[in-house]
Amino acid sequence: MNIVGVAACTAGIAHTYIAKEKLVNAAKVRGHNIHIETQGTIGTEDALTEDEIKNADCAIIAADIKISGKERFKGLKTIEVPTEMVIKSPNRFMEKVEEIMK
Repeated sequence: MNIVGVAACTAGIAHTYIAKEKLVNAAKVRGHNIHIETQGTIGTEDALTEDEIKNADCAIIAADIKISGKERFKGLKTIEVPTEMVIKSPNRFMEKVEEIMK
């Protein structure tokens, strides 16, 4: 599965990057391709490309705040969760994503 997404927490520092790392690791272990951009106090990093979004099967928004650019995912199955969920249970969360996408 090709997954794109955004990670963003209220401060845009620690939880943003931890959530990204947990998502990437859990997805790769399960054989998925994943690219997560971060949005925080220093702006957007690792921005998603149009091609990545176009070729994605789903989008994950792990955020505690309103993200910018959400309209990019229109027409794409989008799963929104708080950063805490992917930080505490990344493997269980990825299982749920797989169930949703069946």
